[in-house]
Amino acid sequence: MTIAYLTDMDGVLIREGEMIPGADAFIGALEEHGIEFLVLTNNSIHTQRDLAARLRRTGLDIPPERIWTSATATAVFLSQQAKDGTAYVVGESGLTTELHDHGFVLSDSNPDFVVLGETRTYSFEAITTAINLINAGARFICTNPDVTGPAPHGVLPATGAVAALITAATGKDPYYVGKPNPVMMRSALNAIGAHSEHSVMIGDRMDTDVRCGLEAGMRTILVRTGISDEHEINKYPYRPTDVVDSVAELSTRILDPFSDGHYGHSA
Repeated sequence: MTIAYLTDMDGVLIREGEMIPGADAFIGALEEHGIEFLVLTNNSIHTQRDLAARLRRTGLDIPPERIWTSATATAVFLSQQAKDGTAYVVGESGLTTELHDHGFVLSDSNPDFVVLGETRTYSFEAITTAINLINAGARFICTNPDVTGPAPHGVLPATGAVAALITAATGKDPYYVGKPNPVMMRSALNAIGAHSEHSVMIGDRMDTDVRCGLEAGMRTILVRTGISDEHEINKYPYRPTDVVDSVAELSTRILDPFSDGHYGHSA
């Protein structure tokens, strides 16, 4: 049996711009054994090349093609919905680049879709345009449902918060492509030719990573290097397949992550 890995980025491989100890050994073990993997992120701001450069600065050498963003997943999803479609985009280069690469024309003239992604400079004018286009019949798509993002002095409103504003003005709910929608997992697995039955999702959040891995039919591993502690785990009616302190623990059992007998262990 050939195993494949999907792993979240923030909270699993890096934290606050620094590599989590042992993450380089984990990635090295995947590459040494020729194991298929993708690094996932709900961040739609940056291109895959930008994120690869960001990771390289932390000490993690991961090629752009091994990074799967919510923007990538959204572009793949929309290309399956409408070949050579048109879209009005509220977002940054990570999203517009992916849509261009998947054959979309960006337009504010009767587009097929309004696509909302993350940006640090949400424009009231752009949001107003999006509202009017949705009211005129454009389908409303969002890269991810995250309501806030971290900021030096608190939080920033993120895609989900702006989507709520647009929904309030239009009465139209968006379709979210990114985590916890298992669509993102399935498109990532398809990209590396992997089957969910033989794949593992590694994450630090119960509400996104573990949930979408579970719903995609994958085994899941929760790491404690992010935001989920024992109290957080016990809040949910579902459980990860295993819980480990960090991905460093998986480096020595990369071919069979449950070989230590923890298969089915959840706390």
